[in-house]
Amino acid sequence: MTDKTADPLHPHARDLDPPASGLNRYPPVMRWDDWEEYDAKAWPRRVPRRYSLIPTICFNCEAGCGLLAYVDKQTLKIQKFEGNPEHPGSRGRNCAKGPATLNQVQDPERILYPLKRSGKRGEGQWERVTWNEVLDDIGGRIRKALVEGRQKEIMYHLGRPGHELVYLQRVFHAWGIDGHNSHTNVCSASARAGYAFWHGFDRPSPDHGKARFILLLSSHLEAGHYFNPHAQRIIEGKMAGAKVCVVDTRLSNTASMADYWLSPWPGTEAALLLAFVHILLRDGTWDREFVRRWVNWEEYLIRERPGAPVEFKEFEGALEGIYAPYTPQFAETETGVPAARIEEVAREIGRCGGALSSHVWRNASAGNLFGWEVARALELVVVLMGAVASPGGTAPSAWNKAVPAPPMMPPPAKVWSELLMPREYPLAFFEMSFLLPHFLKEGRGKLAMYFTRVYNPVWTNPDGMSWIEMLTDEAKVERHACLTPIWSETAWFSDYVLPMGHASERHDLMSQETHAARWIGFRQPVLRVALERQGKVFDSTWEAHEAAGLGQVWEEDEFWIELSWRIDPDGALGIRKYFESPYRSGEKLRVEELYRWIFEHSVPGLPEAAREQGLTPLAYMRKYGAFLIADHVYRTHETPLSEAEREGAAVDPVTRVAAKSGAGIGVLVDGQLRAGFPTPSRKLEFYSPTLKDWKWPEHAVPTYARSHVHWSQIDRARGEMLLLPTFRLPTLIQQSALASPGGRRPVRRGHGRSSQGRDGDRLLRGQGLGHRVHPARDRRLLASPRPVAASRGDGRRALVDGARRPRAAGARAVADAPRPRSPALRERGSGLRPRVVGGSRRPPEPDLSRASGPRERSALLASEGARGPAGGRRSVRRRVRRHQSGARGVPAMAGPDASRARARRAPPAPVAAAGVQARRLDVSSGAVTLELARRRGMIEPWPTLE
Repeated sequence: MTDKTADPLHPHARDLDPPASGLNRYPPVMRWDDWEEYDAKAWPRRVPRRYSLIPTICFNCEAGCGLLAYVDKQTLKIQKFEGNPEHPGSRGRNCAKGPATLNQVQDPERILYPLKRSGKRGEGQWERVTWNEVLDDIGGRIRKALVEGRQKEIMYHLGRPGHELVYLQRVFHAWGIDGHNSHTNVCSASARAGYAFWHGFDRPSPDHGKARFILLLSSHLEAGHYFNPHAQRIIEGKMAGAKVCVVDTRLSNTASMADYWLSPWPGTEAALLLAFVHILLRDGTWDREFVRRWVNWEEYLIRERPGAPVEFKEFEGALEGIYAPYTPQFAETETGVPAARIEEVAREIGRCGGALSSHVWRNASAGNLFGWEVARALELVVVLMGAVASPGGTAPSAWNKAVPAPPMMPPPAKVWSELLMPREYPLAFFEMSFLLPHFLKEGRGKLAMYFTRVYNPVWTNPDGMSWIEMLTDEAKVERHACLTPIWSETAWFSDYVLPMGHASERHDLMSQETHAARWIGFRQPVLRVALERQGKVFDSTWEAHEAAGLGQVWEEDEFWIELSWRIDPDGALGIRKYFESPYRSGEKLRVEELYRWIFEHSVPGLPEAAREQGLTPLAYMRKYGAFLIADHVYRTHETPLSEAEREGAAVDPVTRVAAKSGAGIGVLVDGQLRAGFPTPSRKLEFYSPTLKDWKWPEHAVPTYARSHVHWSQIDRARGEMLLLPTFRLPTLIQQSALASPGGRRPVRRGHGRSSQGRDGDRLLRGQGLGHRVHPARDRRLLASPRPVAASRGDGRRALVDGARRPRAAGARAVADAPRPRSPALRERGSGLRPRVVGGSRRPPEPDLSRASGPRERSALLASEGARGPAGGRRSVRRRVRRHQSGARGVPAMAGPDASRARARRAPPAPVAAAGVQARRLDVSSGAVTLELARRRGMIEPWPTLE
């Protein structure tokens, strides 16, 4: 407001003295130790409160944004959390989940003391125990297993990593085990694999703020990966003139703000992306020089086109031939996106040069057979534009991420646990964690000690009842310790519930690829820091928390140090030495010494920056909470090898890869040795010899294969519809998608009626082991009616036993239980009739008995109505036959024999879930909201069923 004579917003503000030097967005750093604010609840009285502002890192998603905890200096209570302006990733700006950390800290039902089971697992009988009792029992069991050579019986299973993996592996390497398990294979493993086949790193790092075109396969403004730091920079890029295209079946909030929203049939996104490739090649708007220098095209020609001249012009012709079938018209047939719109977006991509930022994480890559090809196809678009690690482009993740080395990193153990990475899944990119209960049931092993940490497989994994079966069998899992700040379904079936701290109650390091920079963030227990500023000293964080009235909440770092000393008290196992102080020989490592060493030796530039302010590196990080290691990080692959790196290196005359001691260190490009990429060729691998050598030749170059949920596989006459579980509502934090191990589980309708519920209804989803109940949220999300939308983590599984089946009030059965022993489910029929929205036309009620394409889909809407029995399932043989025929008409890289051989392969377990459904909205322009759609007449009233 520029009019300084205008009345203030509140009449009492007239009595305030004008600020001496203007207003600050954030408290200045020099006043964080003693910051004064007036108590808002006492207004209009001026009641001052004095705070210590202590930085930490949010724990409520992957982004690792900075927080400032306002600790009342009188009461030692945390008053609130706000953003840390010194954090390079979040820059003082947070979403609602950051300040909501206060709700977690003050949760009246949180666990404050270690608990031990006193009855049978799952009976809910607990007794309070001491940390010493816990450590002695667990440490003794682990020691016994190690001494007896049962290293494979110790497993740590996590959901949300606080640390980088290297810090956890330091513990497991010291113990000599292969025991790290994760949830990633029901999360992001598919997209990670697609990126890793390209450049050796498993995720992208887009430079949205400097982009001229932003291509998103997700909803980054509200729920995407690293969404707060990315959302800030997406908006900055858009304000600077960048255009945004969102490829998402749902009209998410991000899609509603985009210049282009493309809504393909789920699983066909790779066809859309390869149509972009086709147009870029056809129009000549791609960066030939970048591709010539940095793509392994020579290897492709040598291995796939023997006898052809190894010349770039030959490769150009090969590219055009490979992607000639992926025309906009073909993509329209596959995806339902109009060919004209595909042409328009491709031309915009072609005009952006190297300033194309892109991202996919779960979304289209998760839950689809061959979903990893979506990431490969997206990266092909980036590579053709020369937008790899360029200003405004998309870099490999690790170049914009810092992982400081810890002291005394042990070598990895020579142990391989097939409970984690079984032989029958040689290309699994992460642990096959969702199969653990089945492996144990098959007798492949047992667990002497099982840790779960911020992980709740009973709730989030595909078949939660099998996890209950596993966790209640003490012959399969002898001891289960749940490291968690809160109660969960999985904690209920543990032997120990061990309270671990939230974001403001523990130490660890975070660094994420939020933009073209490298930074490190320091999470710390703020109440312990506040007490130590008052001169109090504690041996452990749980003792500090007890002094602050927070029970005996501990932290993992100190827990692992103490547990390792209990496992190897005399050092005879060779474990204890890795947990001894680097400053006090033979003494137990203290947590502050761990971070002191890391900040002094492993963070470039930090010691110098601290010295300039008269601080130690540890004191600097305690004060600021984050440090920017490098900014404006671009074209890392172009880095010339140093003289020391070149010394003793040999260059292969064919591949031009420079190697030393058998390991590639760089590549010769136009006569100069450069760092390149961490791939076998040290280049971007358009052609993947890994996939070729592992007998997937038809996927050796980016291609498109129809998913198991392709529209040709959906039997409309029998009421089959899709489940789309690979998105999450903005209010959710991190829960994994539901995947059915038994194959495709389509939602079925009885008598052709719609099977969607009204807002507030609940959907009952048959899963064989039980049912999953989802609250319908059709007023929150606008989606294509082709799929049924189910937010990740939305709903709960309940055990169902034939005649004793409980039925929730208001629940509607929308799917058959797959086992014949279960009685047929009935649905509450619809009083409304579905219509079809296809392009700009609104055809009449479709004939569901005939095959339909992706642009003609039954819309879903639910209401009251008649009841009718649901149809039966097709036979397995028929479903397999339909799956095999689904690949017909798809452009193939390999010959027909290879395609048929691949069709006979047993497909991986696809994702199947149940949830929300909403009407189809197919629009031809950018930002459209639901209300605007209504005003424009895009959504019609739905006729009632006579």
